[in-house]
Amino acid sequence: MPLHPQAQPIIDFLAESGFTFGGVEPEELRQMGNVAVPSPIELASIADGTIPGPSGDIPVRIYRPSDDDGLPVVVFFHGGGWVIGNLESHDHACRVIASKAECVVVAVDYRLAPEHKFPAAVDDAWAALEWVVANAAELHVDPDRVAVAGDSAGGNLSAVVAVMARDSEHVEVIQQVLIYPVTDATCDRPSMEENAEGYFLTREGMDWFHGHYADADTDPEDPRYSPIFADLEGVAPAVVITAEYDPLRDQGNAFAEALAAAGVEVDHREYEGMFHGFFSMDMALDPAKDAQEQVAKALKEAFAGRS
Repeated sequence: MPLHPQAQPIIDFLAESGFTFGGVEPEELRQMGNVAVPSPIELASIADGTIPGPSGDIPVRIYRPSDDDGLPVVVFFHGGGWVIGNLESHDHACRVIASKAECVVVAVDYRLAPEHKFPAAVDDAWAALEWVVANAAELHVDPDRVAVAGDSAGGNLSAVVAVMARDSEHVEVIQQVLIYPVTDATCDRPSMEENAEGYFLTREGMDWFHGHYADADTDPEDPRYSPIFADLEGVAPAVVITAEYDPLRDQGNAFAEALAAAGVEVDHREYEGMFHGFFSMDMALDPAKDAQEQVAKALKEAFAGRS
């Protein structure tokens, strides 16, 4: 279908603003892109802190929808091509998940490239997931009801740590939420050309992100970089959200198919007329509300199955 009528004004505004991924220095892009959109969602508490990581402290933000003990928990990894994004840029998305899924959300401000190349972000993501499980009692969350979630590069990290959790003796993930995830660093899929420009995220932008994240000799088929090349049998059930007008559409769709082929339960929907980044735009886009409800429903069902 054509670009959704509610999406067209947003795409036009972004084009007119001159905002672009790529062609600038990372710090300049961070100043433009790491901006919090005020959220109308109120929660019982939101607290910033740090946790120990493999190379120093990792900032986190903990969202609690209530003061109840033993709530389920989602470990959330923000998007931004592993180069931009922080606790502020995805504050609304975390509030949405905490509120709608009735769970604690621990948002992780992992190390960014190019200052910290692959696999630094993976190492931080795994350390954060391990920490949440190990400190469940102090967090007043249920260690048997742990999920991971993220968008774009954060979806990539969620998929990677879900595979790592399957192979772990002390960490279990019962649901993964992958919102237009990066799953294939080879970038060899039709949507990378079909949606190469004109829909916010561009092919040039993705090349720029990959160039900053990984060294030239990094194997693009390393499963910690491209989870589509991992053995997916036995990983946690997944929600996979993709967008029709997104360069990453086909790799997200292919990952959903690979999960299903490996016997993993998958709730996949490609949102027609949508573009990369739409999930948090519920104040302007009705499909964003639908995607948020899809995520909340899957998480609540997964958590209920372990109650």
